[in-house]
Amino acid sequence: MDGHRPGNDSGRKGLRRDASASPFAPTSSPFHGGRIDANRGAAPRDAIRPSTTEAGTPTARPTGTGTPTSGASTASGALPHELTAMHRAFELSARGPAADPNPRVGCVLITSAGEVIAEGWHRGAGTSHAEVAALAAARRAGRDVRGATAVVSLEPCAHWGRTGPCAVALADAGIARVVFSVPDPNPVAAGGAQVLRQRGVEVIGGVEEESGRKALGDWLARQTSSLASGVEARPHVIVKMAATLDGRVAASDGTSRWITGADARGHAHRLRSRVGAIVVGTGTLLADDPALTARLPDGSLAEHQPWRVVMGMRPIPDHAAVRGPGGELLALRTHDPAEVIRELSSRGVNEVLIEGGPIIASAFLAAGLVSELHAYIAPALLGAGAHAISELGIGTIAETMRFHIIDVQRLGDDLLVIAQPRPPD
Repeated sequence: MDGHRPGNDSGRKGLRRDASASPFAPTSSPFHGGRIDANRGAAPRDAIRPSTTEAGTPTARPTGTGTPTSGASTASGALPHELTAMHRAFELSARGPAADPNPRVGCVLITSAGEVIAEGWHRGAGTSHAEVAALAAARRAGRDVRGATAVVSLEPCAHWGRTGPCAVALADAGIARVVFSVPDPNPVAAGGAQVLRQRGVEVIGGVEEESGRKALGDWLARQTSSLASGVEARPHVIVKMAATLDGRVAASDGTSRWITGADARGHAHRLRSRVGAIVVGTGTLLADDPALTARLPDGSLAEHQPWRVVMGMRPIPDHAAVRGPGGELLALRTHDPAEVIRELSSRGVNEVLIEGGPIIASAFLAAGLVSELHAYIAPALLGAGAHAISELGIGTIAETMRFHIIDVQRLGDDLLVIAQPRPPD
C-alpha cells in the first residue's frame, strides 16, 4: 500500500502524534487580550442566553429574573450555567448539515459567571470544527477567552487531520475548563480529554450525555454499530453514477465522456473535494485512466484532494493518471468491498465516494455498505452499452432494492437524484 495522506477530516493510522506537543506557539495566539477572571465562585442559576449576531458572537441577555443561586456543581460535575450552555450547544449543533460524514457539534464559550463570549458549530465536512469556529468568533469580536470555559456537545478531537487537534487549539487559546457531553467513540479522533488534562485544563465529561447522543444521531450510530459485512464504524459511503434516461453509463464501444453536461460534472468535482476517498476498480482504471482528482472550475486542483483508492488484483500502470498530481494513491489488492471500507475506516476516512463503474457499484450495493446514491441523469438515450448497475442477486420483484429520495437538483439540462436505501420491510 502506498503512503498515507489523510482524507477529509481523517486521522493517521499508526501516525498519531502526541497532541500534547502543541503546533501553536502560545505567545502568538490570536486570542489574547484583557484577561477573564477565572474565579469559579458563585454564579447565577439563570445563566445568560445568547442572541447571536451575524458575526457569530452573541449579545448576552439574561433568560430570567430569578435570584442567583450558588454555583454548586450538579451530579455530573457541571455548574448550573454550564448545563444551560450545553443545551445551547445542542441547539447550535442542529444547524450543521444532517447528511454529512462529520458529526454535528456545537460549542459555547462562557466566562466563569456564565456570560456567553462566543459560540460556534460545525458547518460540514471541509469547514472549521465547532471549537475552532467559536474561538474565531471570539477573536473577531475582540473578546479574550483566557480563563474561560468551553462547553461542547462532543469531546474535542485529538487527531491530526486537515488542521490540528481542537483540544490543542482550546488549550493554546487559554481555555481553563472544558465541559463536554459525549466522549468521542472514533478511536482515531478520541483522546481530547486526556490531551487537555495534560496541558493543565480542567475537564468534565459525560454531561447531559443522553441528550448529546440524540443530537449526534446517525453519525454516532455509524461509529458504534457493527454493520453489514462485518465492518464497524463505517464511513458514509456514496455511490455515484452518471447515466442516460435509459440507464446507460457508456456507449456500446465503451466511450462515456461525456454523458452529463458541465454543470453536473462541476457538481461532481465539488463532491470529490468534500470526501475523504474515491474508490474505483482496476477495470475502470485501465479503461478510462481517470486522474481521480477534485478540480476547480478553472481546471486547477482543489485545496483538498481525497485518497485515490484502486481495488482489484491487476497492477496499476506506471504511467497511470492516478500517479500524477492529486491525493495519495492507495492500491488494495482485493475484490471485497467490506475489506476496502474496513481499511479506509481504520485510516480515519469518514466519507467514501464509489466511482468504479457498474461492477464496483453493484458490489458495494449488494454488500449493504451504501449510505447514499447520487444519480446524475442526462436527457439522452444510447439504446445499448453498459448499464448503471449490474447483477445484484435479485431474483424477484419482491426483493427489489428500494430507496427514499431525499433531494432532486437540476444541474443545467441534467438532474441529480440523491437517495438513501430504505430499510427492509
